Amino acid sequence: MEQIFGFVERITYQSEENGFTVARLKQPRKHDLTTAVGNMPGLQAGESLRLLGEWKLNPTHGTQFVVKECHIERPSDVVGIQKYLASGMVRGIGPTYAKRIVEMFQEKTLEIIDEEPHRLLEVEGIGEKRVETIERCWGEQKTIREVMVFLQKYGVSPAFAQKLFKIYGTDTIERLQENPYTLAREIRGVGFKSADKIATSLGFPKEANQRIDAGIEHVLLELADDGHTCYPIEGFCEKAQEILEVPVRGRFEVLEQEERIILEGEKIWLKGLWLAEKGIVREIKRIKEGLSPLRRVDREKAPAWAEQQLKISLAPNQKEAVAASLEEKLHIITGGPGTGKSTITKAILRITEKLTRRIVLAAPTGRAAKRMSEITRHEAKTIHSLLQYDFAARGFKRNRENPIPCDLIIVDEASMIDTSLLYHLLKAIPTHARVLLIGDVYQLPSVGPGNVLKDLIESGIAAVTKLTEIFRQAAGSKIITNAHKINEGVFPDLQATPNSDFFFLKAEEPEEALETILSLLKTRLPRRYRLDPIQEIQVLAPMKRGVIGTENLNRALQETLNPQEDVILHRGTRFGLGDKVMQIKNNYDKEVYNGDIGRISSIDREHQELTVLYEGKPVVYSLLDLEELVLAYATSVHKYQGSESPCVVIPVHTTHYIMLHRNLLYTAVTRGKRLVVLVGTGKAIAIAVSQNDVLKRHTGLLNLLSPQTIVS
Repeated sequence: MEQIFGFVERITYQSEENGFTVARLKQPRKHDLTTAVGNMPGLQAGESLRLLGEWKLNPTHGTQFVVKECHIERPSDVVGIQKYLASGMVRGIGPTYAKRIVEMFQEKTLEIIDEEPHRLLEVEGIGEKRVETIERCWGEQKTIREVMVFLQKYGVSPAFAQKLFKIYGTDTIERLQENPYTLAREIRGVGFKSADKIATSLGFPKEANQRIDAGIEHVLLELADDGHTCYPIEGFCEKAQEILEVPVRGRFEVLEQEERIILEGEKIWLKGLWLAEKGIVREIKRIKEGLSPLRRVDREKAPAWAEQQLKISLAPNQKEAVAASLEEKLHIITGGPGTGKSTITKAILRITEKLTRRIVLAAPTGRAAKRMSEITRHEAKTIHSLLQYDFAARGFKRNRENPIPCDLIIVDEASMIDTSLLYHLLKAIPTHARVLLIGDVYQLPSVGPGNVLKDLIESGIAAVTKLTEIFRQAAGSKIITNAHKINEGVFPDLQATPNSDFFFLKAEEPEEALETILSLLKTRLPRRYRLDPIQEIQVLAPMKRGVIGTENLNRALQETLNPQEDVILHRGTRFGLGDKVMQIKNNYDKEVYNGDIGRISSIDREHQELTVLYEGKPVVYSLLDLEELVLAYATSVHKYQGSESPCVVIPVHTTHYIMLHRNLLYTAVTRGKRLVVLVGTGKAIAIAVSQNDVLKRHTGLLNLLSPQTIVS
């Protein structure tokens, strides 16, 4: 094997799963950069390396050094040290301070930071606060590297190592050695599998109680990720035994005593989801029994008065919907696009404004709330902001003891609300208030567990208005008429006219579909429709993987629409100035939520931070926070629920066969306000339209809402 030395100028690619890295190195006395490829987990720009491997000629990328062993070495000369510190790796040190520090301490710089960091105060402009930041970051980097090396022996990814460090800090390795299965409770999904690898290496047997207990919770969490709040016990035991390779039923009693699971009837729940479903039933019963303080209005005259005030004409079923919302304590309005949900909402608001000022509007996402505000000209909040998260208590401030001050609450996009969120919302609604839920039950169910809108409608617990008539203005839109055709299982009309708002572009191969999508966003749509390709066009794909999955689409669209050299690389993703990104988990500390989309507005290498602008609100992310961000030029249909874009482009291809379902295509098409473009094959569209065998979600709510349960 050959040995080379080099300084990492930049990382071209890095896999979050296995640490495979493509790096560009500056070698001593060489003018051109060297490409090094191989397993180099956690490698960052600015580091000095000693590599063992061999030179190989890649037919596409030319000569590369294929790495067999990677050793990170401290730079020993002044130039190398300054580059290392100026790279942005050490928070608190940027190019300016790196130059000053190295000028003062020369070759002893790294030794000083290691052993006498207080001496950094001797450098002009560096105060105690900055020294604390540098010292903390320096120590964290050292520990993270140790954790990565420790976990790499067990096949655990560098990304996972960073997650663990974020939770356990400097105690990470010690905690892992004591009981690796505690990880399964801290980090969902990959947690149990990674913990199991470590535990096996440390000698834990398959039959260990800690392993079975953690495995049971892991399987329940996986099922929750698939939308189930509970699961039939027999089926659960089969799934769990398949993963654990040992029987699990013998541990149920212990876990039930520890209140980690609930067994009721023939089903098994995680304790939290069981409490949420029981709580929904209890809160609905409470609200329905409460008396509204609002005076009664004439159900015939009130809708007519609203028509006059708003200069509109309500259809008979719309008038019924308005009247029901003025009388019922819990009312649900469901209907597809163009059926008049917004018109009904405005009529209800106009009438109720004469009775009270205490009206609250809410929606599950920021974009849905913004759209609701624009349509109604009333302030609408996200459900999370309405409930006011309490950072100290790690819960919502609004609850039964501190309810939302309202006489009427209207919640839009109700199909997106999952079980836990509905429970917290209902708990915070005062007993006297009226509740109106508006949504489209035929759209995809919530990302989180449950199918609450469908269960509420089918239970008969609420008054329900189903809107089916498409009104004249909406009937002129092919987006709306085709959406309804898809929902009815009818193949959509793909014949386009010059002024159409719905187009189909044929692409037999995935690669052809990708090229078509790139062409649409780069030139064709901006030129013809004057659309901003980043702000006003959204690509919606059924799956993550594949040539036209969200991951590859994002890489290609980023390169096409926003090519950047100065980027922050995190787990294989390049984040650059102006990139369109999405928050993928609720972060109550930052007040950003799963599905929020923004643009990167600044990158601060000195402090290792970037800022994302969400609807004008700046949110700062450290490098460790970047696991919560993904590129959002293309996103999944599920993630974009409750949102709209002036234009949506949807790849529909048989390579996505397992995800081609009617409600997914219906939901995707209804996200477009002015223009929808399908790219793919007619066969794939036909499959999606015909497949209505939606994956059943196991929930307990419908049964709990039965008349016998409510009465008891």
